Amino acid sequence: MSADRARFGWPAVALAVFATAWGGNEFTPLLVMYRQITDMSPVVVDALLFAYVLGIVPALLIGGPLSDRLGRRPLMLPAPLFAAVGSGLLAAGSESVALLTAGRVCSGIALGLSMAVGGSWIKELSDRDGAQTGAGAGRAAMSLTAGFGVGAGVAGVLAQWGPWPHVLPYLINIAIAVVAANLIVLVPETRPRQDSPGRLRDDLRIPSAGHRRFLFVVLPLAPWVFGAAASGYAIVPALMSARTAGAPIAFAGLCCVLGLSAGFGIQSLGRRINRPGSLRGVVVAFVVLVAGMVLAAVAAHVLTVWVALLASTLLGCGYGMAMIVGLMEVQRIAGPDDLAGLTAVFYGVTYLGFGVPAVLAWISESWPAITYPVMFGFGAVAAMMSLIVALLGHRRHGAPVDEPGTAAMAGSAAGAARTR
Repeated sequence: MSADRARFGWPAVALAVFATAWGGNEFTPLLVMYRQITDMSPVVVDALLFAYVLGIVPALLIGGPLSDRLGRRPLMLPAPLFAAVGSGLLAAGSESVALLTAGRVCSGIALGLSMAVGGSWIKELSDRDGAQTGAGAGRAAMSLTAGFGVGAGVAGVLAQWGPWPHVLPYLINIAIAVVAANLIVLVPETRPRQDSPGRLRDDLRIPSAGHRRFLFVVLPLAPWVFGAAASGYAIVPALMSARTAGAPIAFAGLCCVLGLSAGFGIQSLGRRINRPGSLRGVVVAFVVLVAGMVLAAVAAHVLTVWVALLASTLLGCGYGMAMIVGLMEVQRIAGPDDLAGLTAVFYGVTYLGFGVPAVLAWISESWPAITYPVMFGFGAVAAMMSLIVALLGHRRHGAPVDEPGTAAMAGSAAGAARTR
């Protein structure tokens, strides 16, 4: 290893993960701005929030297996570059749906590669440096969490009070991403390229995705992860824009930060609540989700700032509980050879929740009599119905028993998701 490469390790990769997470979430508080400065309908604006899922899911499912074959650097190096390109397209396309969509997809590809490859590379580099057990997972988790939170907060502040509101927030991300891309080139490889790797199709097979408990307990919970998060920091701020006329974009950023912080903080409680052979973690997650939907319905009705902030925070708690409980279930279900694959499938289904704002906006436009308080009330009922499905699935299919260290592994995987 050269002296130059020896000086760089996990911090450079962590910076790249931070940059891609920033790029993935900087757009969210700006939804209010796009409604104000363009003639795009709420449905189109909210669909742009969902568009980056089109990049995340394939990058998640393919990035990990490809990095096992080709090495970590060849798959991680494009991540900050995609983040920079995505932010550039977003900065240039404030009134172009096509450019904004392309930018969001690029941001999604960047984030998916970071989640699939960056966390593994940080862990391997940390282990090589002799770090204590779990340090690599913690470093990856904090890189993502910081990127999601700081990106949303800074973007909201700059768009509200800074110059060039539809450009400057993205330029900051481009600068960070370019620096990270240059540093990654100097990071030592931890996964040598395979000479005869076999068929990629075989690596993409995930037998445990057909496990009955995954289908009937985990999947009913998964879409609520980001369904709750998107409701808290996309729908609620949009409804409040008339009541926060002095700083609607900054208010949206505050909702993002509160929701993400609550989701991050509650996950330690979720680890203690969730136990092998029990469904209490799933039950608690759904109870919090139902409460969040009910409070969101109240906030949509009264349109009071403090109620809206409480609703965003409680929905963030629901997001965090659903994420950690779902990941711990995945750890128990997955076989030794498809843990990463099943985790990627779980993440992919969770990101479908970002479609909730667009669906609700379409319903509101198509049937004005169906108000947001009514839709959030229906969301509470739907969450209770999902809980019933999970209860029946648990009764019929039981609960896998934890292997030693599974809880710690779930904690490691959870770091990759503190999102969104």
